[in-house]
Amino acid sequence: MPPPQPPPNNTRYLQSENRIAYLTLILGFVASIPVTYFRGWRWGCGILIGAILAWFNFRWLKQGLDTFTDSAAQSNPRKTDVPIGTYFRAAFRYLLIAFAVYVIFKVLNVPVLSMIFGLCALGAATFAISVQEIQHSSD
Repeated sequence: MPPPQPPPNNTRYLQSENRIAYLTLILGFVASIPVTYFRGWRWGCGILIGAILAWFNFRWLKQGLDTFTDSAAQSNPRKTDVPIGTYFRAAFRYLLIAFAVYVIFKVLNVPVLSMIFGLCALGAATFAISVQEIQHSSD
């Protein structure tokens, strides 16, 4: 049996994940400024709230996947120690986001469409960081 391989250097991937998370918030904040000016404060808040929800979604997904991969790498795979909250966040994160959007829509009267546009900040941040990684992949 071959000796176990050392774990790969994940520093670059972790840095990319962190940049995606922060860029999501930055894009949401920057986009909310002109939207607030042209469409009103409710639309600006909706963009910002959507970006914050996208950030939470990304963080919960990252935490869940990190926990699952760590538990899969344990020496005894039959006895894995995965916190129950991990399963909850993995299974219900979209439901939680939908519930938060509904409550914000009903309580603050923020347009749902603006929150949906804010949720797109995660996709834009992921796209931007992916393009940057492709451009610097030869380094």
